[in-house]
Amino acid sequence: MRIPLLALILALSPLPGAAQSLANQLFGGHAMPSLQQPEAIGSYANGCAAGLVRLPETGPTWQAMRLSRNRNWGHPDAIAYVQDLSRKAVQIGWRGLYIGDISQPRGGPMTSGHASHQIGLDIDIWMLPPSRLNLSVAERESLSSISVRTQDQRSINSNWTAQHHELMKQAALDPRVDRIFVAAAVKLEMCRTATRADTAWLQKIRPAVGHNYHFHVRLKCPRGDRNCVTQTPTVAELSNGGNGCDDTLQWWVTDFLNPPRRERTEPAPPRRRHPREFTMADLPAQCQQVLASN
Repeated sequence: MRIPLLALILALSPLPGAAQSLANQLFGGHAMPSLQQPEAIGSYANGCAAGLVRLPETGPTWQAMRLSRNRNWGHPDAIAYVQDLSRKAVQIGWRGLYIGDISQPRGGPMTSGHASHQIGLDIDIWMLPPSRLNLSVAERESLSSISVRTQDQRSINSNWTAQHHELMKQAALDPRVDRIFVAAAVKLEMCRTATRADTAWLQKIRPAVGHNYHFHVRLKCPRGDRNCVTQTPTVAELSNGGNGCDDTLQWWVTDFLNPPRRERTEPAPPRRRHPREFTMADLPAQCQQVLASN
């Protein structure tokens, strides 16, 4: 579906705050990518992407899930990464990978779900080991992934396997990867069972809320994409030579889940706007060109 040119011009014209069209509606209205050179523009949670390419719905070692969302688009680096990792999944004993959301055809804020996944460099990979790679379109809509974390969020459950650990290790060892988001219980378990010989890669495994059914790979800004904003701070800056398995990791399964009571001495900070509330004025200026491109 293409947005009529007049409607697009009106949408991008300056209007009073509440009257401006929401950016997620504009980007969500495009079914195809822009005819531009591939480029990640802006930051992972405030940007867009030019010239994205589609991950084929089915490959020899992967399947894209939830096709109705039309979110199997990514920067060429991301599409190549998915295919490479899916082949490594076969080497560790899986049939391949089920791939969740990457990005919309032109990136940008989404009409539902993620705050990130806006520049074609975020990839959700299901925790469910594929039973087969010939699922129908309908099966890809109805099948659910599995959780690898207990209900109380404090530890992994029986769905977690050594193969999950090895898959995430291989995912993190790739130099294209900046970080990987997982449930805190998963990070704790990986720290507990990792060998001491080489654990620097574990620094890329970062605790995050809601990542027990999938793990979220975030790639670095591609070389040459000058308008891509690097994650700050980078994992290299955070690591300081460590692996992220120090005592501070316990905070995620202690104070985070059951925060201590504290008397409020300062006013609560203002609510941060969700990207679903962004207008085009909130995004990098280059995103207007991405929308306007054929």
